[in-house]
Amino acid sequence: MINRGNYRSPIFAGKGAAEAFERTLGEAAERYGWCVHAYVVMRNHFHLAVETPEPNLGEGMKWLQGTWTRRFNGLRSQSGRLFQGRYKALIVARGHDLAQVCHYIHLNPVRAKVVGVAQLPEVEWCSLGKFLVKKKRPSWLQPEIVLSEAGRLHDTPKGWKRYLDFLEFLVADGPSRKELAAKRMSRGWCIGDAEFKQEMRKLMPELQPNQRRFAGLDADEAKKERMEMWEEQLQLLATVAKIDLTKLADQKSHPDKVRLAAALKSSNSVSNGWLAQRLQMGQPASASQFVRRHLRVPKNSRAVRLLLSKVKG
Repeated sequence: MINRGNYRSPIFAGKGAAEAFERTLGEAAERYGWCVHAYVVMRNHFHLAVETPEPNLGEGMKWLQGTWTRRFNGLRSQSGRLFQGRYKALIVARGHDLAQVCHYIHLNPVRAKVVGVAQLPEVEWCSLGKFLVKKKRPSWLQPEIVLSEAGRLHDTPKGWKRYLDFLEFLVADGPSRKELAAKRMSRGWCIGDAEFKQEMRKLMPELQPNQRRFAGLDADEAKKERMEMWEEQLQLLATVAKIDLTKLADQKSHPDKVRLAAALKSSNSVSNGWLAQRLQMGQPASASQFVRRHLRVPKNSRAVRLLLSKVKG
């Protein structure tokens, strides 16, 4: 999860603000039974990796942000909203994906050029420093995912030294940096493979509306998320229609291409440019023309509706 100060203001930069947020986080974790796998409090935002054994994330986050805001405003004799809006939350598959999010959170001060990897244990309002002092570590802070997915490390000083070496490797390694990139960790609604996402859609139908999927994204992030959504829909339509996307004919107006394009255009706001490029249909105007001609034929229109009904079913 992430949230930022209203207008990206440095709400945690003032004396005692970050400390109070960390303390309130601990109270929330104990109050709602959360397992916290990683967190960091920066000058104008926070990141949390939280596991909720009970379905109480919304209630808990409302309490956490509201309680800290009241305390912040009360000490400064202020009033008003501190955060830019509702927190941004992603569902994350347990195991490797969750660990990647934790590593991303721990490296946040490095990406912000506040410290180097070697100085990360000195970052005051971060779970990494708390992990290193086992005797003082709160019970709600859980290191197992972080350690196990970084090479099955042990919860010992030697294990944490190896974890810092692992973070250093992630910073230096190109493919790892790409996997930890902010665009992967902060857009969409879910981090995991296609099977995990499909399972989450079944379990949590309230996440399906597009407004939830695009909540909290800026224009560039929303554009990328839309293209990912179009690709997911195309793959699903092709599977139901028994069309192999890797073996599409070269013909720009091939019936398989036009049928898929027509189904996509009939079910969402996919752009002609994306269709033309993805299905190799020539210019965007050509893709649009092929679809219009296809849908003018009643039997084609019925076939598209039938295909869409099978996908929805």
